[in-house]
Amino acid sequence: MTTKIFEQHESQVRTYCRQYPVIFDRAEGPFVYDSDERRYIDFLAGAGSLNYGHNNPIIREAIIDYLNDNRIVQSLDLFTAAKREFVRTFVDKILVPRSMESYKLQFVGPTGTNAVEAALKLARKVTGATEVFAFTDGFHGVSLGALATCGERSKRAAGGIPLNNVTRVPFEGFHSNLDTISFVEKMLDDPNSGWAPPAAFIVEIVQGEGGLNVASSEWLQDLERLCRKIGSLLIVDEVQTGCGRTGDFFAFEASGIQPDIVCVSKSIGGYGLPMALVLLRSEHDCWRPGEHNGTFRGSCLSFVAATRAIDAYWSDTGFIEDVRKKAILIKSRLNELQDCNRGVCVVGRGMMLGLRFKEAAHASEVSALCFENGLIVETCGPHDNTLKLLPPLTTQPEVLFEGLEIIAAATGKILHRCNEASVASSVPEYA
Repeated sequence: MTTKIFEQHESQVRTYCRQYPVIFDRAEGPFVYDSDERRYIDFLAGAGSLNYGHNNPIIREAIIDYLNDNRIVQSLDLFTAAKREFVRTFVDKILVPRSMESYKLQFVGPTGTNAVEAALKLARKVTGATEVFAFTDGFHGVSLGALATCGERSKRAAGGIPLNNVTRVPFEGFHSNLDTISFVEKMLDDPNSGWAPPAAFIVEIVQGEGGLNVASSEWLQDLERLCRKIGSLLIVDEVQTGCGRTGDFFAFEASGIQPDIVCVSKSIGGYGLPMALVLLRSEHDCWRPGEHNGTFRGSCLSFVAATRAIDAYWSDTGFIEDVRKKAILIKSRLNELQDCNRGVCVVGRGMMLGLRFKEAAHASEVSALCFENGLIVETCGPHDNTLKLLPPLTTQPEVLFEGLEIIAAATGKILHRCNEASVASSVPEYA
């Protein structure tokens, strides 16, 4: 079917459809189907907003029941039964087990960038400082405040105005000989450096758009210590890493840090429904009514879907243990590709893994060849040099393996190495 109507009427700003130029029609679990009924394995998963898969039947049933009962859908920030159930479930099953029950929940407009905007505004309001420190290769959204914290040159240029009040500092590993936190601390300790303590540091634990760079626990602990020392808030952006993607509900859990503010979106909506949430330590809740609002901060369908997802998948440890096993399966297969293809290395964490290519163009070439062979997988990184795998967390092991073999074959073909050796003969044991 022709895509002419989109090319004729839709803005040039579109992106994903240029990489995957077919008309998609339906989806189920880890699969999407185009209008010609061709099946694709989805390792994109709505850019991480479909952790529980497409049209998850457990969550869909809750949404349909809610709609069939003529329950309220749009509620601004009014009290609703749907919101009450979400708050109760989120606190009891997510926050309390992580000793985070003192955090307040702020519902914002239903995008990750809106959550970041709220976090930046609140940090400045709490501290009185105006500057924010953000990290190289970071991505936090494209509205102007969030955009100022992003490193990507092309996206910043699209803002059209100077993006001020943000200082860029090096992420862990930015330079092999640089202890980045010590460098920042020394600059802040020097009264003649030109730097002053910022309102906040904003950081991703795994840089989703920046190339799957992973912050170590030690580095994050040093960052938290520095924030406490100088009185700056620590904002953790969990928009893409949250809801189990890295092997814990929050990516920061493994490090033992306690952020001042946490930004959550994407898969918190449970069904791919728009939703965003800011978690803030109660002592920082100094908002006056209406200081950060938004018409669609009360989407009850999202509350219903999110509640059902948490009930179904986070009531015990079985789900996340299964995610960790799948992460081992994926990483093991990617390590095999790394071993027999010198031009790639494995990056990322949990089920947020990827292949970084020495020659940047190879990543896009592999992505395109994968799509030809029935797999949707995107690229990321400062030069689009990294193939990023974000399959739904509920994907069956045999489907993960099928997708990985498509990647293996494409990588072998593009790099002209180990074409036969890179293709395994059977599904590895999954126990």
